[in-house]
Amino acid sequence: MAFQRGAALAAGMALAAFFWPSQVARSGSDYSEVTVRNFPEVQAVSGTVAVSNLPPATAFVRREGVVVPPFSRSELYDAVQGEPVSTEGFSRMVLSLQGEIRDALPRPGVVAAVLVPDEEPILLALRDARRVEFPVEVAAPLESAGAVYFASEPVEAKVAFPRYRVYFYNTTGKGAGVNLYVHLTR
Repeated sequence: MAFQRGAALAAGMALAAFFWPSQVARSGSDYSEVTVRNFPEVQAVSGTVAVSNLPPATAFVRREGVVVPPFSRSELYDAVQGEPVSTEGFSRMVLSLQGEIRDALPRPGVVAAVLVPDEEPILLALRDARRVEFPVEVAAPLESAGAVYFASEPVEAKVAFPRYRVYFYNTTGKGAGVNLYVHLTR
């Protein structure tokens, strides 16, 4: 009987030690201690456990000073290409576009950037059939003739591919200096 009581007490203490937090987070500190339980039959843990080289939670990509002559969206494959944007590891992106018309007196139109997944079948469809598949587009309208500066509303989108090619088009009839900003988040 005494043996059963002692065994029950030891089992209760073992369970309490297992579920009891090893240390309560200290106020004012920016870290917490973590305890690792070793279950060698299932998954053995040995040595020091450390987390290093964490990827950044956000990234900000700039494509500035891109000169975009007049091109329609239907000519996208032949239009100006910017440097590709790597989105691997991120789940969302916010695109913003701004710039200025290089020549005086443009007509009303749109200056835009279109991100197209950098995948061979999608790029073949763009090149051969002029089909734009899975685009992420941000556009800045010029609504009145003679406007010089333009800016888009931010466009938020889900990231579906690890890398996108960037194409620019401009329907104002005049050259434009364009800046594209992409904010990536996890």
